Amino acid sequence: MRAYLSDSAFLELLLGSAEVYKKECLGYLLGYSMDDRYIVEHAFTLQSAKRGHRNVDLDRESQKKITPIIDKFHRLRIIGDFHSHTQYGEFKGRPVPSREDVQTMIPGRVYFIIAINNNSKTMNWGENRDGTISGSAGRYFFKISAYCLNGTEATTRKVKIHCPFPPTL
Repeated sequence: MRAYLSDSAFLELLLGSAEVYKKECLGYLLGYSMDDRYIVEHAFTLQSAKRGHRNVDLDRESQKKITPIIDKFHRLRIIGDFHSHTQYGEFKGRPVPSREDVQTMIPGRVYFIIAINNNSKTMNWGENRDGTISGSAGRYFFKISAYCLNGTEATTRKVKIHCPFPPTL
């Protein structure tokens, strides 16, 4: 499986996670999926999410407000979500799903995890051999991974991310 990330979706992943740094962000991924890939055209952060340093929860009332609006855009669907894992104290954010993350996954959707940590040196953006993308922007170092459920099982499968542009930040 592969996920293609547009420049506007990429930017929202970075901005959404940097804005609330030290707490986790949460948002939806909009696009479409095919048998072997996800096309992420847009992403938006959920402003009313209940944020913590090690968790983030969706406000169900807000979800009820936005879902009918998204449904009007026939070409775009919610194909997954994204959230951040942030550095807190000495513990670095890691772009791997927690047990709680896996328990909330829905078959057929893609889930992006943005590890955001303090930046000690400037790193160029690039696609990594492990299927992630990473680089630095501002005061932060980001590493972004994507996962989906392995069939209907409660195990995950890594999704290789492609950014069709070289982000130069």
